[in-house]
Amino acid sequence: MTELTHPAKAATRSTRERLEATWRKGAEALSPRVLRRTLAELQAIVDTRVSEVEGGRRARAFAEWYAGASAEERRDAWLLMSEQFGADPKKIQSAREHYEAAHGTPEEGAAEIRLRRSLVSARTRLLQRFAAFPAGMRFLVDLRAELLPHLRGDKRLLPLDAELETLFSTWFDVAFLELRRLSWDSPASLLEKLIKYEAVHDIRSWSDLKNRLDSDRRCYGFFHPRLDGEPLIFVEVALTDHMSDCITPLLDEAAAVADIDKATTAIFYSISNTQAGLRGVSFGDSLIKHVVETLKAEFPKLKTFATLSPIPGFRAWLARHAPPEKLAAWEKPLELDAKSPERQELLSWAARYLGRELQDGKPLDPVARFHLGNGARVERLNWAGDPSPKGIKQSFGLMVNYLYDPKRLDKHRAMLSQGEIPMAAAIGDLYR
Repeated sequence: MTELTHPAKAATRSTRERLEATWRKGAEALSPRVLRRTLAELQAIVDTRVSEVEGGRRARAFAEWYAGASAEERRDAWLLMSEQFGADPKKIQSAREHYEAAHGTPEEGAAEIRLRRSLVSARTRLLQRFAAFPAGMRFLVDLRAELLPHLRGDKRLLPLDAELETLFSTWFDVAFLELRRLSWDSPASLLEKLIKYEAVHDIRSWSDLKNRLDSDRRCYGFFHPRLDGEPLIFVEVALTDHMSDCITPLLDEAAAVADIDKATTAIFYSISNTQAGLRGVSFGDSLIKHVVETLKAEFPKLKTFATLSPIPGFRAWLARHAPPEKLAAWEKPLELDAKSPERQELLSWAARYLGRELQDGKPLDPVARFHLGNGARVERLNWAGDPSPKGIKQSFGLMVNYLYDPKRLDKHRAMLSQGEIPMAAAIGDLYR
């Protein structure tokens, strides 16, 4: 028998209340009896009396159940992990009091260790057991990817998400990643991943992909040994003799291959993350640094390292700040004459957006936030840099070059930390 109630009311019951109940309510997926059994299975995974091997075996068995569970049943599993495996508050309080009493005494170090250990939750040990079996890391990354969209609607899931992000930041540290070059000779299964995950400029066909992997191009990705065969992030690079101002020639399959012996510039024209479950884990900065060093070793003549980047947040921001009549005048930007006031004004707004607008000390535009946070500077705005429908929709066709000067990365980061966006003088001149 199931007791029916309003789903919104049922959704507010904690797992503690449901575990003590007799009947399932409304939209709850697992009955109290099944919920108790599921909790027991999770607790058995972290049982201190069993070995790591046995704990991993139990975790794998639970993951097999999870694979066949419904979305609602999986959500109940998340709630159990989040609400039933926290740190012991009594141990934390006792350890904190001991640490405060020991402050300034020879016992302070030991008291700090005790406090740190008290803060380690059973949830940490549970997730570590899941990571122990061969497919466990993939299981956890996919679990978080599925979990993330639900966080805003249910704050009870935040502890599980925070625990996963913390562990991933350690497990996916750059020290454990391998930089690999991806080429046309790479396995077909890997090339299919590039097509699937390309997030900046869609790969339209195999011939399109082959063009991006030609002799005047390079593609590199970071790989993790527990997620072998799938890059965590990859970057596409064009080797040229100038700083590119338009994406069209780079994506033109009929364009002549550049002479790499004359290449002086490396253009990073696409960077794509592949794992939604690793959101918040940063390795893009390290990827670019490693790629720059790899390219310099192979091509000593390279002197300039820059991006050709979209400005995805520009149109939405402009719609909130520019006069409506101006927005109407910019709807067909490719038809604007080079000296028209509308064109110059649009460039001025874009320079302001990239060169001045901050939120919480960080650039508004997500791509700018990434590159400027890595120590690049805003170098140049490019009119009709992306004349495709997507480019027009995002930023009226504008693209931007961010310059990576290896000698000034730390200086640029310091400027940004003080609320000043690093940029070339020409960008500042556009909006002054």
